[in-house]
Amino acid sequence: MKIPVVELSDCIKCEICIEVCPSVFRMNDAGYVEVIDLLHYPEQEVEEAIKNCPADCIAWNFL
Repeated sequence: MKIPVVELSDCIKCEICIEVCPSVFRMNDAGYVEVIDLLHYPEQEVEEAIKNCPADCIAWNFL
């Protein structure tokens, strides 16, 4: 299974990932981007978020 991960130390909190893929990414109460727990992640939407991330801090984690 592939799960998207965000490297928070590199994230600039631009929220582009949330705009591109709101079903997977959200801003938590602490003000950081987090990945929503899902059984399946929409690969094309996540790939679009990865491609558009200016900080290049989103990647797939393979379990």
